[in-house]
Amino acid sequence: MSHRLEPLVIRHTHRLPAPSGPVGQGGVAARQFDAALMSVGFKLSAALLERLSGLTEEAVVATAARTLETVREMVGDHVRHNAYFIDFPAHVPDTFEFWMQCITEALVDDTSRDGTLTQLRSGIVDLLTLPSYGNYQHAYAEMLAAHDELIPATGDRTTVLHLGDSADTEVTALYLALAGSTTPLGTEGLRDLAVLAGHCVEGPQPDEIPVRENRAVINVARLGAGADLLVDTVTDVLRLACALSDGDMTLVAPTRLRSLPRRTRRALLAALDSVVAGAPDKLGDVTAHREAFKRLGERLHPHEFPRWPRAAEVFAVARGELKAPSFDSRVEALLRTHDITGAARLLTAAPGKLFRSLDRLLRTCLTQDERDAVVAAAEQVAPRVSARVLLSVREHLHNRARESDERRVFVNRLGRAQVTDDVRPPVPEAERMRLIAALDTEMRRRLPVPGRLLIDPDILDVALPLSGKATTAGLGVLPRGSLSPVDGDLLRFFVHWKQTERSTDYDLSALMLNASYETVVWLSYTALTSVEGEHSGDITNAPDGASEFINLRLDAVRGTFIVPQVNIFSGEGFEEAEESIFGFMLRDAEQRGRPFEPRTVRMKSELRGPGRVALPLAFVRGNDGRWRAKWLHLYLRGNPAWNRVEENRVSVATLVRGVVERDYLTVRYLIELMEEGATGTALWDGTTVPDGPVTYIGLERPDGLHPDSLVITPENLRALIPG
Repeated sequence: MSHRLEPLVIRHTHRLPAPSGPVGQGGVAARQFDAALMSVGFKLSAALLERLSGLTEEAVVATAARTLETVREMVGDHVRHNAYFIDFPAHVPDTFEFWMQCITEALVDDTSRDGTLTQLRSGIVDLLTLPSYGNYQHAYAEMLAAHDELIPATGDRTTVLHLGDSADTEVTALYLALAGSTTPLGTEGLRDLAVLAGHCVEGPQPDEIPVRENRAVINVARLGAGADLLVDTVTDVLRLACALSDGDMTLVAPTRLRSLPRRTRRALLAALDSVVAGAPDKLGDVTAHREAFKRLGERLHPHEFPRWPRAAEVFAVARGELKAPSFDSRVEALLRTHDITGAARLLTAAPGKLFRSLDRLLRTCLTQDERDAVVAAAEQVAPRVSARVLLSVREHLHNRARESDERRVFVNRLGRAQVTDDVRPPVPEAERMRLIAALDTEMRRRLPVPGRLLIDPDILDVALPLSGKATTAGLGVLPRGSLSPVDGDLLRFFVHWKQTERSTDYDLSALMLNASYETVVWLSYTALTSVEGEHSGDITNAPDGASEFINLRLDAVRGTFIVPQVNIFSGEGFEEAEESIFGFMLRDAEQRGRPFEPRTVRMKSELRGPGRVALPLAFVRGNDGRWRAKWLHLYLRGNPAWNRVEENRVSVATLVRGVVERDYLTVRYLIELMEEGATGTALWDGTTVPDGPVTYIGLERPDGLHPDSLVITPENLRALIPG
């Protein structure tokens, strides 16, 4: 295996494939490597340090160079984080005084004096026309010289890199884990899966690929290698065509399908023919994506391949020349005649659809017999429904106990959110509780026998990753709805972006809300200072990359919620920019240091959403006075330009309330079910490692666990959800 796949293993598993090379005396170089890692918040495990120490110095140095490059990017230290105010957070000026200073400097500049005077006479001055506004006034090295060294603290983040198996073994294991994931992957996960699938196409394959988007990515690699395609529905072929066109494999957004080589057209038509020949009723799936199948027919030219006549039927259905009632239309026909019992009976042929329809069916029932029929049908097919759907319905039913006049928050697969009034009638309480009990019983049956459980208490409130589609990759990133502890005196946000072509201005802001979700105060480029903290200054152009920071003293924050946000004021969107990242750091008050210190970074993620306002997470003060992070992963549509925190306060507060007040299914739920079959359960105290193998579930893998232990951390939390 070439070293190009090593970063994928490190990012996804925090394991370094077993370093290889000539035997030697590499102990000194290994300790130097460990020290360099510690400067960015990482550390070698004891086993990995021992392995490296037995290699030559040259082999250790080569491994260190590759690994340091990877981990620095993981934490956001691969770029230069400058700040507009050179000694931020010290001496940040009052906003109005700063603006007046910029105007004064413009008046003594020969190139800007006349234009500034003209603006002053009109009564409105555009800050962007002032020479000293929005652009760094000092070099990065000058900023570094203005700051003291960071004082190490026990609370600094330490992420251990563990010794992995051979490179080929680690790559294969990662491929099988991603390909066989029971929950959808995010954009970055699918991208990495595509790379791994190309490398592993001729090696071991997962027993099942339950997520259809994963199957499409793998089929692209199999098509390139001339291997058989993995398809069992006509929609699988459509997803593959979208993947080949770099389009939307979820089929939510339209894809402009590309013209395909004759060899590829043959393969897709043969796959369609095989599916329809084996199960003619699957032609009913065509109508759900009629227009997309019409476009696919135009690209595949089925008339050129008469040897596959059943494939041509797919496009005949799409054009309306051949009738093939869809399953959904048959269900809707029964519901229109109020045959709820008949609809439930029909839906048992599609168990997942039945479970997704339970709320609607129960709200529609008029008699107890109908309600009993719906619940009985669900209980009958529950063993054939994926765990992800069961858990999603379990979470939904739990939250349906709320009053029906509350607001509903809808979040699409890309993280774009909207809020509406909830006008649904309630789900009957007896049936709701009966279904919850049935779901708990089914999940308990599916969970593996864990043996001895070792639990990190900090993971108990992490939400189950029922979908990764709207969750960006990064260090310390948790699923939407998760709660994680925040320990430290200072909370510091950072955003970094680098434009691709156009001048681009991102604005980092922080909104403070009270317990009623009303605005208390905010920090932004229009409010540089407050009792709570400081803003590092506005940067309005990023051809070489730019950073902004907000520094908060947690004991001074007025209010219950802190909501950082990134607003696109002008220029390229998050998905257009060459790079756009967000994160936060935690420090003790006396640590000092530069604006960006990698070892204090607790979270860093990519900003890659569709809106113009990003809401990565919020911070919530509990009744005990402690702060916790609540993960949002949301994007607001915003305006095409000039988005500001002042103008989106109400919509942000509404979305935050919707996520904060929703009860998410967490790791705690599954652990409580698993404990019934465990031989013992202990809470990880951060120091004592058991002698024998355990099932460990926590935020970080402890060093020194028995090699036969099953380890679940956020990097592979998907593995906690059974098939």
